[in-house]
Amino acid sequence: MLIALALAVAAAAPPMVVVDERQVMKEEPPPHGSIGMSTAYRLSDAVPNRMMEFRKRVLHAGAAIGEHVIAHDEVYYVLSGEGEVISGGERAQLKPGMAAYLYSGASVGISQRGREPLALIIAYPLPGPPSAH
Repeated sequence: MLIALALAVAAAAPPMVVVDERQVMKEEPPPHGSIGMSTAYRLSDAVPNRMMEFRKRVLHAGAAIGEHVIAHDEVYYVLSGEGEVISGGERAQLKPGMAAYLYSGASVGISQRGREPLALIIAYPLPGPPSAH
C-alpha cells in the first residue's frame, strides 16, 4: 500500500529544473538599502510552482543587505569570505561553512567584512500556494 502511494505521488511530481548560475547572474546593489554592489544569482526564479526561494549572492567589498524585518524563517549560509550578520540587535561573525538561521519577525541583515567578497546562499519559504509565485 505504501509503495503504491509513493509511486502515485512520485508520478504526480513535475520534472526537475536545472539552473546554471551563469545564466541568472546579475550585477546589482544588494536589497534593503542598496549598500554597495553585489552579484545576484536568482537560482529559483526560473522554477515554476516553487515553494521556496534559493539564491546565491556575492557581496562586494563594503556591501550589505540592509536590516529588514522578515516574515518567514530564513537561512544565510556562507560559501566564502567573511561577514557580520545581525538579527534582533544581536551580531555574529560568519565564515565559510557557517550558517545563520534567522526567525520570522526578526530584523535581519548581513555585511561583507574582510578582504574578499562574501558569497552566501540565502534560502526561505515563499508564502501562499505555488501558483502564486
